Amino acid sequence: MFPSDMVLGIFLTSEFCIGFIGNSLFFLYYVYIFLDKHYLKKSTDAIVMHLTIVNTLTIVFLLIPDIASSFGVRRLLNDAGCKAVLYIHRVTRGLSICTTSFLSTFQAITISPSNSKWAWLKPKLSTWIFPSFFLFLVINMLIYIHLIHTVIARNNDSHAVRGYIHAFCKNIEFRVDSWQFFFVLLTRDLFFVVLMMSTSLYMVNLLFRHHRRTQHVHSQSLSSQPSPETKATHSILLLVICFVFFYWLSNIVTIYRFYTSEKILRLEGVNAILSSCYPAMCPFILMRNKKIILKFSASNANLTFVEGSSVSGNSPHLRLYCSSSGAWRLAGTQPLAVL
Repeated sequence: MFPSDMVLGIFLTSEFCIGFIGNSLFFLYYVYIFLDKHYLKKSTDAIVMHLTIVNTLTIVFLLIPDIASSFGVRRLLNDAGCKAVLYIHRVTRGLSICTTSFLSTFQAITISPSNSKWAWLKPKLSTWIFPSFFLFLVINMLIYIHLIHTVIARNNDSHAVRGYIHAFCKNIEFRVDSWQFFFVLLTRDLFFVVLMMSTSLYMVNLLFRHHRRTQHVHSQSLSSQPSPETKATHSILLLVICFVFFYWLSNIVTIYRFYTSEKILRLEGVNAILSSCYPAMCPFILMRNKKIILKFSASNANLTFVEGSSVSGNSPHLRLYCSSSGAWRLAGTQPLAVL
């Protein structure tokens, strides 16, 4: 085993421990809320719990084979093992894309004003959560059936082959229907990533405009500090930027590895690190946001900010409420989906 393999193995193991422990603790936190702290439950809890489970499975089925390979294991999976591991990994990775986009859309609709064009969707949101989970699962399971028919265990043969190759697995051959498979993947990715970015930008714009309208009612002691709206905006931006950056960077490396004839197995480990960065970092980004909101709400429980702008006609005054549960809401809307 080369020293570079050892270093790569240490990086992979560290990322596995960080991601697995972070997601597990975050999931246990929500279980605790569900069982003992019912007053802290929010509408997005089910979505975040689902995302946490999906991220944990992605980390497990992505990193464990690469960790074993980097520490010198050469024969770990047979044909059935390759099909199962790669299929589960790809399905959970697809579910992570869909769930993150769904979470962003859910939040955007929830915090939209009562007079917006999305207001009619708010009463139906909670009824769409579990049907959406089932739909995402079916879509991704159908998409990746292609892998079951094309992936086998890799023997000690030459690496000079076009197509997918893993530490323990490879594709049988580059078939004509592989182009159809890539087209479906690209369509899914573009749809959910564009939806995620659009709804996130909408939330950023909404919170920024509301912050500007209510800025003058903050006391002088608070005006010098970032407002809760600004901090929530930063967390939303950070989550989306993190996802988009690592997801497309991983895709670029994957495409390069697929089309190059001379395979570099260490590049698979590098790609595994990139692919697992988002699921490993996701719980810590969400914990950071929750820590900020809960800390602020604890010191400002039941504080109400009222917009004092002059309004004529039927336009209602805009109010921002903060309760002890840490949920922010605008007057006439449901609580903001603060994670």
